Amino acid sequence: MKVAHEVGTSGTEGAKFAVARLAQRQWGRVSWAQLCGVGVSRATLTRWTAEGYLHRVLPRVYAVGHAAQSHEAALVEALLFAGPGAMLSHATAALWLGLLDDRPRVIHVTTPRHCRSRPGIRVHPRRKCRRIWHKNLPTTTLPQTFLDLSATASLRTVRRALAKADYARLLDVRAVEAACGLGRPGSARLRTALREHQPRLARTKSQNEVRFFELCEVAGLPAPESNVYIAGWEVDAVWHDLRIAVEIDGPGNHRSPAQVRRDRRKDLALRTSGYMPVRYSDEQLADHGDEVIADLRRLRSG
Repeated sequence: MKVAHEVGTSGTEGAKFAVARLAQRQWGRVSWAQLCGVGVSRATLTRWTAEGYLHRVLPRVYAVGHAAQSHEAALVEALLFAGPGAMLSHATAALWLGLLDDRPRVIHVTTPRHCRSRPGIRVHPRRKCRRIWHKNLPTTTLPQTFLDLSATASLRTVRRALAKADYARLLDVRAVEAACGLGRPGSARLRTALREHQPRLARTKSQNEVRFFELCEVAGLPAPESNVYIAGWEVDAVWHDLRIAVEIDGPGNHRSPAQVRRDRRKDLALRTSGYMPVRYSDEQLADHGDEVIADLRRLRSG
């Protein structure tokens, strides 16, 4: 994070004004180094903490005014804790860059400093690592993010992240390939993900949809289009050439009377538009994939 050097007016009130402006840009968080940078003494820090103006949330990291938590505030806390030059990395960077949907259990940061991890924050020391800025926070570059993600996440997750980057026109395949190298963790999985890259994965919205896509892929079936609208209804997967529309029912959906009525209206609208509605459950995809593929082959040949 950048250290501000503005005081505004003289004395404690000037320092408080500078701290408030700094905190406004950092989701309510400041570091001890930043406080020093705007002229806050240790005695003032002690007094402000006693008065409840500052709240210690991590070693040498403070919340200003109140300690209410948010995802963004937690990210800033981790960056300030890791010190100058720190950046979001691994799955945390991928999430912040819009390449993942699910928030990782811990916050990953990379820093050129020696800094120990702590509960909820995984610190990765790296002497040299270039960073970029996205939505006012520093992250590893896209190629480095993909490499780090590949070292810690599943192939499914990496492939979908690549697809989302491609869909957003952010993917530079050559740059990602150049990030791979002998002895670099994640290189083998990232190369595999690049070989199996499928841009249409970016349109999937759930793990069940990804699982269905992968079933079709393994079976050699053409990739369906995901989450497209037909007759005003969003459909999970579609083969327009064969007029087959697939709906995937998750564990918490399609069970109440209202949901059942809605599904029937949707199926009728699809049939009226010339599409054959087909439904599979998450349990069928997970445990009876062969039967799902056999059913699809029959419908496609039919």
